[in-house]
Amino acid sequence: MKSSHELTRRGFVQGAAGLAFSAAALAGPKSDALSTPSNRWIVACRDNLLRLTQKPDSWSAMKELGVTGVEVEVDLALACPSLYGPGKTYSLATDSDVQVVKDALDKNGLVITSFLMHNRLDERLDEELAWTGKLVKAALALDAKVIRIDVVPRRIKEKEEFLPFAVKACKKLCDIVEGTPVRFGIENHGNITNDPEFLEQLFDGVGSSHLGLTLDTANFYWYGHPLDNLYAIFERFAPKAFHTHCKSIRYPEDKKNVERPRGWEYGKYCSPIYEGDIDFRKVAVILRRAGYTGDLCLEDESLNKFPEGERADVIRKEIALLRSIA
Repeated sequence: MKSSHELTRRGFVQGAAGLAFSAAALAGPKSDALSTPSNRWIVACRDNLLRLTQKPDSWSAMKELGVTGVEVEVDLALACPSLYGPGKTYSLATDSDVQVVKDALDKNGLVITSFLMHNRLDERLDEELAWTGKLVKAALALDAKVIRIDVVPRRIKEKEEFLPFAVKACKKLCDIVEGTPVRFGIENHGNITNDPEFLEQLFDGVGSSHLGLTLDTANFYWYGHPLDNLYAIFERFAPKAFHTHCKSIRYPEDKKNVERPRGWEYGKYCSPIYEGDIDFRKVAVILRRAGYTGDLCLEDESLNKFPEGERADVIRKEIALLRSIA
């Protein structure tokens, strides 16, 4: 999620109010949560990071970075704009297009852990539902079990009006995947779904096991939640997490545990996960104890701070951290 022009100063929503995160849940030995080889998670990355390796195709780029999974962005035409090969583009628009992707994955021993949609549900719901139906068909063929979605108001401005619309829209999405293993992970993203109370009401209103969270670790922090409250929020929603965006922010000491305006100085303080404030070993403990079965997917919006020639090394170092806790 990018820091955007829509950021406005506001009173902080006490989304984490009443959540008492047990220190004991994190203080125990790491072995019980982190060392079971048979229960290791796939480490993945956003597909928009792959070209930074300067490898000739997405698949060799994944191997270079040390990931076996990838989150693939899909546009309305079912093109995959960030997947690439020599003189080649990728799409999911036809059965033969899907087979090309499947063959490449199988040949290289790689997987798509999730698809990423940039939804505009309140502007074009019928078109979104048709698009989703086509993508679900491709996801089933490629054994990709999660679709990351946006539930973000575009046309509807008031939260009180948007919630019932979002419930209705998400029910329609869940109807599409009924009877399949495909699930939707709403990313906590922007001004609405980083509010834990809104998320809770949305999940309760839809009431489907096919709807959960793409847990973006930095976005709750971006929203203004103090660092010490983050782990309680993660614990609250870990049972609903189907997918992750692992990224971080490194705020000054005097800003870590205070309520901040949404997006405060994000461009200045976003950071690689190995330098940020969020403790990913704690995140791993929380997810594993909640029975999480998804991936650890790297997203990094700090790379423009580094010289071009160093960016792939930054990503490799972040992935090494994720592999150490997976």
